[in-house]
Amino acid sequence: MISQLEIVSRLVLAAALGSVIGIERERLSWAAGLRTHMLVCVGSALVMIVSAFGFADVQGMPNVSLDPSRVAAQVVSGIGFLGAGSILLRGEMVRGLTTAASVWVVAGVGLAVGGGMYTAAIAATVIVLLILAGLKPLERRYFTARRRCGVRLMAARGTVKLSTLERLGMGEGRIVRFIVDHDDAKPDVDQIQIAFSRMSDHEFGAIRQRLQQLSGVRDLHDLAP
Repeated sequence: MISQLEIVSRLVLAAALGSVIGIERERLSWAAGLRTHMLVCVGSALVMIVSAFGFADVQGMPNVSLDPSRVAAQVVSGIGFLGAGSILLRGEMVRGLTTAASVWVVAGVGLAVGGGMYTAAIAATVIVLLILAGLKPLERRYFTARRRCGVRLMAARGTVKLSTLERLGMGEGRIVRFIVDHDDAKPDVDQIQIAFSRMSDHEFGAIRQRLQQLSGVRDLHDLAP
């Protein structure tokens, strides 16, 4: 059995490492922020301590067989419900997957601290922080330049169809949503919403220009991303 001071030290270290990752998430105003990451890290560290040392009094008794990893193993699967709560569906975009992953990793950091693996816990924290904060500029430069976009247009009834757009090369996996609405007050007009897969501003501008040149298109506006 480890000393009481060692137990407190491990819990404090878990809180500190969890706060480092939590601050980065809090900075971006995500639901799982500073306090959530600290609580997850401290809680998982406590579970690991209890799993490893909490049953020391009965381990030497006859007919008693304990696996100290069983309690800690439940953290890995059980923390999933908390991560799922941070995942949001906004329109057609899923947000919060990175935060959910960070919560799951923080649980692992807490388990490592609770098990006395300080080097592994600190190294994991540094690596996670580099992934969350250090790779963000690269991600914005090379990946988020391609964004989901769409248009809303008014066209003469029946002039703009999905087959029409496919013939112009706008299909091929680019169109992810094509909705046609009819207004009884305007029986000769189709109100069409078209959402495209991720593409650069240059690609979207070229497609937008081709849509405006279609026969029968009367009005065209961009959809909010």
